[in-house]
Amino acid sequence: MRQEPGPHPLCPLCGRPIPPDVAQGRHHLVPRLRGGKGGQTVLLHAICHAEIHAALTETELARDYPTVEALKAHPRIARFIAWVAGRPPGFRSRVPGPRRGTRRRTRRGVDPGRRAG
Repeated sequence: MRQEPGPHPLCPLCGRPIPPDVAQGRHHLVPRLRGGKGGQTVLLHAICHAEIHAALTETELARDYPTVEALKAHPRIARFIAWVAGRPPGFRSRVPGPRRGTRRRTRRGVDPGRRAG
């Protein structure tokens, strides 16, 4: 007799289920490099995990966002949660927007939006 698998875990960030065939990752609430080695982790969709690291530096995560509730309160992440909430659990996309406010660069390292001066 085959037993039905239990319910899928829920992503604590977006609240959507995380089926086993969906890209996922463990997020250290306090980054390992900032004292969180061996600390608490949470299972997230890969897209949710990528958004956290695109929006916040390791230092910001350790200092200001060491809980899921704190992460949800961050303006960019709150907008992301509202956007991704209507997507299916297996939805994948590139993380929108620049990473942590970095500037665009070309091959030569020059921002095409800047004028030579």
